[in-house]
Amino acid sequence: MSLQCGIVGLPNVGKSTLFNALSNAKAEAANYPFCTIDPNVGVVNVPDKRLQILEEIVKPQAVLPAVFEFVDIAGLVKGASKGEGLGNKFLGNIREVNAIIHVIRCFEDDNIVHVQGKVDPVSDKEIIDYELQLKDLESVEKKIQKVERAAKSGDAKAKKELEILLLFKKSFEEGKNARQVQVDDLEPVEDLHLLTIKPVIYVANVDEASLKSGNKYSEKLKELVKSEGADVLLINASLESDISQIEDLEERKLFLEEYGLEESGLDRLIRASYSLLNLGTYFTAGVKEVRAWTIKKGFKAPQAAGVIHTDFEKGFIKAEVIKLEDYVKYKTEAACREAGKISLEGKEYVVQDGDIMHFRFNV
Repeated sequence: MSLQCGIVGLPNVGKSTLFNALSNAKAEAANYPFCTIDPNVGVVNVPDKRLQILEEIVKPQAVLPAVFEFVDIAGLVKGASKGEGLGNKFLGNIREVNAIIHVIRCFEDDNIVHVQGKVDPVSDKEIIDYELQLKDLESVEKKIQKVERAAKSGDAKAKKELEILLLFKKSFEEGKNARQVQVDDLEPVEDLHLLTIKPVIYVANVDEASLKSGNKYSEKLKELVKSEGADVLLINASLESDISQIEDLEERKLFLEEYGLEESGLDRLIRASYSLLNLGTYFTAGVKEVRAWTIKKGFKAPQAAGVIHTDFEKGFIKAEVIKLEDYVKYKTEAACREAGKISLEGKEYVVQDGDIMHFRFNV
């Protein structure tokens, strides 16, 4: 599955530094707006300790983790919805991603210019929200004009659509995001690909001293996003960049310990992004390779098989499933089979996170 999180924010908040750390793809990070004009796409490995467990047991020729894509989208500025600062192009890039990581500056540094002249996470968030809301309002108003004609003629479906569209319009006019609108039916706005309906994680880019408990800026941000039910992750993008350059795992562990950290902020961010999109993982395990596969939680066995190849889904017959704890206990597939710990599942089986699977199919 190819899913993307777009990294957004005002210029000079640490977006590209964070992206570089995530993907080791060196998007130009410079102290001026618009140094990232075309979106940079980085494919990153999803950290999963279960892969290490399976590797120790199976001793395969290769281990392939699940991957996730991050897109570094150039810094938005006030007026982006009207085309300011290449705004239309950037907003189009956001429209294409599945979720948003909104990086907000929560540190002071006289050497790094702030595009608004001062550090203010509340204002920074509102600027981005406002520009995205304006673009969404424009999309909704265009559709309202079309639907209104049918609604006035007595079309019941059009009347219901109009009612929902007007709710979204009111929300944008009140400065709220689409994800805050409580409606049972999203079908009337699905074709609009609204920017503010996408799930979001807020990254508070803090100074090193504030990594553990935050600071006055990150606290303001947390208070601000409570109504959205969104996560706020404390990350120091510069430090994450340093961590990402350390290839030796033991050396990286020692580096993290120096800062009192159990894991990198990037690992937390990748997992949070995975969770935000309601994703899960199943594994295939053999001598040639142990591999993690990304699925949407709730996928049934044929859908999970289709992630490997569409033919697997089309010709699905059965799935052999081993639970990870059983694989750890019995060590081999043969021993699991002998102990009756391999279940044979059909088309209605809902794949569980961590399942080890083998598919029977015929095309």
